[in-house]
Order: sequence, then structure tokens, then C-alpha cells
Amino acid sequence: VQLQASGGGLVQAGGSLRLSCAASEATFRMYRIGWFRQNPGKEREFVAAISRGGGSTTYADSVKGRFTISRDNANNTVYLQMDTLKPEDTAVYYCAGDPSLVSASRNRNEYAYWGQGTLVTVSS
Repeated sequence: VQLQASGGGLVQAGGSLRLSCAASEATFRMYRIGWFRQNPGKEREFVAAISRGGGSTTYADSVKGRFTISRDNANNTVYLQMDTLKPEDTAVYYCAGDPSLVSASRNRNEYAYWGQGTLVTVSS
């Protein structure tokens, strides 16, 4: 499956953005999906993940209560709604997918397929 992340941009602190991760095929509904982010010189870190059916989600402590992950399997898309953005949320955001297990995972090594990334910049 090919994944394409979009929706990044420049926003002021306190603002909102919604990222989308669109898949190339209908088998997408069999993939658990995760969002990760990365800044230059730093490791890619976990942000949020959702199970195949969407019934289970998990978040990094740094975004809990501000970000919401959801999925629309009919349209082969996962969303990351980001509210109350902070300058420290600035990063390239990547979506990733894997069909091997059902549950949401925080471990980037458990995702076989990755999108190309979308840049989020939060100004202070």
C-alpha cells in the first residue's frame, strides 16, 4: 500500500491543523496506522496510533488531550486533528501503516509502510 500524508503548513501557536493520510487501496482498512514526527538531527518519535477498526487509539504524553487520531475506512484515510498547537510541535509528520497486527502500536519498527511526510511549522 502507498500512503500519502498531507495537510501540513504554517500556523500560529494555539492554532489547529488537520493532517490526512490517504492510502492507495481498499486493503487500507486492514492496516493499523501511526503518526510519527521528526526534526533534523533527532530520532523519529511516536505521536499517535489507531487500530485497524478504529476502536483503539494511543497517544504520546506530549500530545494527549490536544491531538485526535481517527480513521475513515470507507475513504481509505486516517486523520490527525491537531489543536492548541505549540512551537515544539514543529516537525515533519509521517504516517505509517502495517497489516500484521490489529492493535495500535507506538513502536516505529512495527510499521512496514511509510508516507513521504508533511511539514508542520508552529510559530510563537
